[in-house]
Amino acid sequence: MWRIGGERGWYKTDWLWRIRGIMDKLAGGVGLRRGRRSPNHLRAGDPLDFWRVLVADRAARRLLLYAEMKLPGEAWLQFRIVDQPDGSHALEQLAAYRPHGLLGRMYWYAVLPFHGIIFKGMVKNLLEYPAEQAVSATA
Repeated sequence: MWRIGGERGWYKTDWLWRIRGIMDKLAGGVGLRRGRRSPNHLRAGDPLDFWRVLVADRAARRLLLYAEMKLPGEAWLQFRIVDQPDGSHALEQLAAYRPHGLLGRMYWYAVLPFHGIIFKGMVKNLLEYPAEQAVSATA
């Protein structure tokens, strides 16, 4: 989760993320052009494509992003690593959206089918990311 976005992409349907970036650019937003400050490290305040990093706390195992894309509402994307009773760990992903008015609600329902595909696949692919690539990416 610490290397998501930028050149590495979003681990699922990058072509949909690119389309959303083009839509954002056409609406006067930043699109995906900002990328990342660093390919391996995130800190609070960093731009991350059309997101802003609000929390990047490795000790607490939490990454919280705020959407700066043009949309009729506010959106957040959070990743947390959560301890399980059996001693294992789980990756928790939360996508939250606060619509602004009727247009915000219409937007949410229009993109809802895509979110099911994108976010479910993103978590699955994050969990399957080869450990040897993660080690070499931080070296």
